[in-house]
Amino acid sequence: MSDLYDAGVEAFLSGNLSWTTDEIRALLIDVADYTVDLNGDRVLDDIPAGAIVAVSDPLTGKSATDGAADCADYKFEEVSGDPCEAVVYYHHTGNAETSTLIAYFDDSFGLPVTPNGGDINVKIDHNGPNKLFHL
Repeated sequence: MSDLYDAGVEAFLSGNLSWTTDEIRALLIDVADYTVDLNGDRVLDDIPAGAIVAVSDPLTGKSATDGAADCADYKFEEVSGDPCEAVVYYHHTGNAETSTLIAYFDDSFGLPVTPNGGDINVKIDHNGPNKLFHL
């Protein structure tokens, strides 16, 4: 399943979130410790800390064209821990109680992946119509 969290869509539509100017990060998630609820989960604090295996640096090269969100390819550095079956994107505010969840992916980016202490690279389909995701 790949889809958007209701909270993220609401934030985009109400003008409270800008894909191109706000700090957006990605999480590697162990789904054994997190069951996604796209309607009910709203902020980073709704994801149990034990489910978060790695956090990316802020995404770069972000653009929004024809309703499609895109960003530069990125990596999770020196990842170790539980197997990861999902990636979550969120608006990083520095506070888990106010960091809005944006998108959930568990069927792309080479998932699942078992960390081995090395980097995990994420390649975005820059040529596809949806790029990273489409509103």
